Amino acid sequence: MSSLVDDLGEPVPLAGPPERVVSLVPSLTEAVEVSAPGRLVGATDYCTHPSDLDVVRVGGSKYPKIDRVLNLAPDLVLANSEENRPEDVQRLRANGIPVFVMAAAASVPAALGSLRRLLTQVYDLAEPTWLVEAEELWRQVAPVRFRAVVPVWRKPWIVLGRDTFAGDVLRRVGIVNVYESADERYPRPPLSELVATDADLVVLPDEPYEFTVDDGPGFFPEFRPLLVSGRHLTWYGPSLVDAHSALVGAVAELR
Repeated sequence: MSSLVDDLGEPVPLAGPPERVVSLVPSLTEAVEVSAPGRLVGATDYCTHPSDLDVVRVGGSKYPKIDRVLNLAPDLVLANSEENRPEDVQRLRANGIPVFVMAAAASVPAALGSLRRLLTQVYDLAEPTWLVEAEELWRQVAPVRFRAVVPVWRKPWIVLGRDTFAGDVLRRVGIVNVYESADERYPRPPLSELVATDADLVVLPDEPYEFTVDDGPGFFPEFRPLLVSGRHLTWYGPSLVDAHSALVGAVAELR
């Protein structure tokens, strides 16, 4: 397996399918544990799924405890180009640990394609059933019903911009992100600009910032609010199967 490379074209020098894996990405944790159970030995504090996952916790995605990762002697570490710092990936590689970095996907098909490569080439698995089902569910793009502002943080306000996985998820269920043509993937416009857009909807996920009925809609009195699971909006993996029905149903209830 010496010819393997990750999404960024970096070599992943594995002698065979990995048996001791540390995941620094919550959605990858779920995808690999569901597809190849028992091979994870470490994960971040934010890897909440599967709910019964019992492995060593190695801190957060942005600031993992690298010494703790090294002490686990993994034969592979899973990372993401957007969630994990290059210096942490470099330190792991400098210590002889193979790292597979998944690119920050700009669409649902891109994310599922990357997951397929990870699971079938790196793990040497057959295509998982959930992966095939997710591809079928998300292949279609629904007609546009709403234009939305999609905050992911406040203090300061940060919204979805161009080329984001979550933006593509919403587009496929009929919601266009008004900042889809922004120069940045995560713009930081002032609230005054957000409320002046031509949006008719504000989509408020519960992660990474936990928007709630009492903390979010009140800032956008002219927009219809849609509170959604952040996991359904931003996680790529088995959760995409449930996410499709949940988001399609939520949009259908909007009048």
